[in-house]
Amino acid sequence: MDRLAGFLERRRWLILAGWLVVLLAALPFAATQTEHLTSGGFEVPGSQSQVVSENIARFEGAQRDQLAVVLARRDGAGAAAVRAQVDRVGRIADELPNVELSPRAAAAAKRDAAAASITVVPLKVSGDRDDSADMAVDFRDELLAGGSGAVEPYLVGQQALWAGMQDLTKEDLESAERIGFPVVLIILLAVFGSLAAAALPLALGFASVTITGAIIFFLSQATPMSVFVTNIASMIGIGVAVDYSLFVLARYREEIRSGAGRAEGRRVALRTSGLAVTFSGITVMLSLAGLFLVESTTIRSMAMGAIVVVAISILAAVTLLPALMSLLGRRAYARGRLAVLFGLLVRMVRTRPRRRGSTRTAARRGFWERWTDAVTRRPWISALSAAAVLLALAIPALSLDFGNGALRQFPEGNETRVGAELAAQRTGAGAAGPVQAIAELRNGRAGDDANRAALASYVIDLRRDPEVAQVARPQPSRDGRAALIVVVPRHDPESSAAEALVDRMSTDLGPLEGVADVQVGGATAFNQDFVDLVSGSMWKILLFVLVFSYLVLFLLLRSVLLPLKAVVMYLLSVAAAYGVLVMFFQYGWFDGLTGYDSLGYVNAMTPPFLLAIVFGLSMDYEVFLLSRIRERYDATGDTRRSVAEGLRASAGTISSAALIMVAVFSAFAFTGTPSIKEIGVGMSVAIALDATLVRLILVPATMEIMGRWNWWLPKRVDRLLPHAGFESPERVPASA
Repeated sequence: MDRLAGFLERRRWLILAGWLVVLLAALPFAATQTEHLTSGGFEVPGSQSQVVSENIARFEGAQRDQLAVVLARRDGAGAAAVRAQVDRVGRIADELPNVELSPRAAAAAKRDAAAASITVVPLKVSGDRDDSADMAVDFRDELLAGGSGAVEPYLVGQQALWAGMQDLTKEDLESAERIGFPVVLIILLAVFGSLAAAALPLALGFASVTITGAIIFFLSQATPMSVFVTNIASMIGIGVAVDYSLFVLARYREEIRSGAGRAEGRRVALRTSGLAVTFSGITVMLSLAGLFLVESTTIRSMAMGAIVVVAISILAAVTLLPALMSLLGRRAYARGRLAVLFGLLVRMVRTRPRRRGSTRTAARRGFWERWTDAVTRRPWISALSAAAVLLALAIPALSLDFGNGALRQFPEGNETRVGAELAAQRTGAGAAGPVQAIAELRNGRAGDDANRAALASYVIDLRRDPEVAQVARPQPSRDGRAALIVVVPRHDPESSAAEALVDRMSTDLGPLEGVADVQVGGATAFNQDFVDLVSGSMWKILLFVLVFSYLVLFLLLRSVLLPLKAVVMYLLSVAAAYGVLVMFFQYGWFDGLTGYDSLGYVNAMTPPFLLAIVFGLSMDYEVFLLSRIRERYDATGDTRRSVAEGLRASAGTISSAALIMVAVFSAFAFTGTPSIKEIGVGMSVAIALDATLVRLILVPATMEIMGRWNWWLPKRVDRLLPHAGFESPERVPASA
């Protein structure tokens, strides 16, 4: 870091020019990053739904996904306008790959136009799920771009829902950034008291998110990237980039106040906070790497985007920020006139005559010393009270129910949801995603008498199911060794009734028991398999995160028990955040207050991301706080004093950083899609709890209870471990 600081001092204009060139080059690509993102990527390798999807081509005329165009007449529109739209649908299909409108389907739609107010034009889809997902995005754009006005066109089907989700997430991102950046600026102004200093972290946040957007554009050319990656990258990027630059800038201003020169202040800021930022950022990246344990393209692409934005944020904090601080000179650390005036007023109030009996020593005691005394005076009461609050919030997490889907994430009146509702009126809700079952016959062919009779009996049993609206005749495969049975449920594919039907079909084979092996697929089974994959992978992510967090803190703090305590506190924070998610989005207790429309479950992608991201971000605060406490303990040998001085040196910055994080995540909590709202709410709650109940109460209280056991380390292990510290051995701040 010293060598880097020296290089930055000598080549600051080169660094600034390099970042400016990269930023300008990234802008056009960042603006178009969503064009090549996919709404697919939810396949689960080896699952029943994936097996059915891979084998559907064995059946003549069968297709993996159902896609159709709904044409709804407006008042005064005639059949001719509907027929013209049918022709336009055919032209769009001719221009795009993996889709076609058959002459027979077009003729039927034109005949239907004379009598019906809603006309459904079925499309034939080919290719795999990712191909059909990308095609649906292009088809929807073309369809909505040329509506006649007299007839409203809607693209419907499961892939149409995810295509509409892409536009909705783009709107959410723009809305969150419009809200988030001004709020963060206001907080930074309050922290630094200077517009120039406040603009520095914000500039780094903008640069990190923009450059990451360009990288996402290029990654999407080479590998499938989910439509949700832009929201995740922006959400994490704004918060992390601003936080990291805040830590470095705050340390620089602290060094200046303690008498250091500008160049020396930047050098010490880099060798202390800069090194801590690098260490913490790499920890965040590694925790996000735990998401690669989930064998899902969607989750892995979102993790990739988050890792990239954290890496860019680290690089910006240790290279671009020092160059900008050098360029701004005094404005990077001096407070503005209004801030100075406000500070003088506060000082006058604080230094007014005290009541008789007060002492100079008591008057000079800082807030964090008083706070630490209050907490450590009754450590058991403080620790148990804070833990009780966290455990109470965590209780609803015991009934956490995972789910997945797109239809109910659209607000009422949204074009995509309206189209699905119109199609359900005309053809039935289940027609948008029928259940597909492939029976692999163990002996003989589908045309053999015994097999044909068993298949017919199975179909009869299915028709008796109250959730079944229609069952097609079994269709033999080209080689005759399998049969495809298509079942249309009465409810939409994302409903609990359709899920129960899929479960019954998977477990109760009836007449096919011993005759065939049945694999169940279709939209409903597809969603269920994804949910099962994620929920079944949670233990892997949790184990990875906990083991990794313990090892990192063990090496850093050189203590056996402190890292264990930190892991337990981390689990309490995450469990409490999960409980709040259940209350908001599964139980729907606060729908009337927040305007949310709870889904009855928590989106399957939210818990693993919350697990990984909260760990990484809480590690930031753990590193900054405990490394300061450890440094003071090494100097004094007094646990209570080291906690008080460590809190005094770092709590203000940590609180400001946490406030910024909460503000950024809260902006996403008020966007459109519940899946993004959930991550926003969960992250806001977890960071807020971590920065208050955990850092300000549990940490000092439990450290007081543990006493010298905080730093217990067997001597043999102590000799083997490397010494890792973030404080400069050459310069200890005067405030410490």
